[in-house]
Amino acid sequence: MNAPAEVIHDHVLAMDRMYRWQRHIYDASRRFYLLGRNEMLRGLDAKPRQSILEIGCGTGRNLALAAKLYPVTDLFGIDISNEMLKTAKANLGTADVKYRVHLAQGDATNFDAQSSFQKQSFDRIYFSYTLSMVPEWQKAIDHALTMLGDHGELHIVDFGQCENWPVPFKRLMFRWLKLFEVNPRQDLPIVLQGFAQKHNLKLDFSRSFSGYVWQAVLR
Repeated sequence: MNAPAEVIHDHVLAMDRMYRWQRHIYDASRRFYLLGRNEMLRGLDAKPRQSILEIGCGTGRNLALAAKLYPVTDLFGIDISNEMLKTAKANLGTADVKYRVHLAQGDATNFDAQSSFQKQSFDRIYFSYTLSMVPEWQKAIDHALTMLGDHGELHIVDFGQCENWPVPFKRLMFRWLKLFEVNPRQDLPIVLQGFAQKHNLKLDFSRSFSGYVWQAVLR
C-alpha cells in the first residue's frame, strides 16, 4: 500500500527545506564522509547500451561520474527534492552528457518510470546513501526490484552500524547523523536477504571502514 499523497507531499516539502541552501555546498561537505560511492559506481560494470537508474540522485554527482565510467549508457535519476534537482540539472548540463542523462522528480517508493522516462525496466539501479533518509525504505527497495530488467542488478551503499567502533564514538556518530535526519538501517542485511529469497536473487553483502560503510548487490 502506497503512502498517502499528503504524507509524500510533506516529505517533499521537508526535503526541499533541508536542501534549499545545503545543495550549494552538499558535494564539498559530503565528500569526506559519504565513503564507498566511487567503488559502488565502478562495481556497476554496466555494458554499452545498458541503462542505469539512480534513486535519490541529489546533486547529480554520482550520475556525472557514472557518465564518465560508462560513456555508452543511458542514465536516469529521480529525487524527491525539487531543490536538489535544480543543482543536478545544472551539474549535468554539459554538452557531453546532457543528452543521455534524464532526470525527474519522484518518490522512491512509488514513482512511475514509464511516465517519467518512458521506460519500464533498467539494467542497473542503485541507492547511494539514500535508504537511510527514506522513511519507508523497505518499500523503496521493493519498488526498485520491480523495475529491474532481466539479468539486472540493484546496488546499495549506505551508512552501516559502525560495528567495530568504540561505543562512545559510535553514539556520537549516530547522534550527529540524526541532526540531518539520517537513520542507518540496522536490519538492512536481514531485509535484503528476505528480498533475495522472495525474488530468487543472489545477495552479496560487505562491510568496510569498521562497519561505517555497508554495501550490497542483489543480482
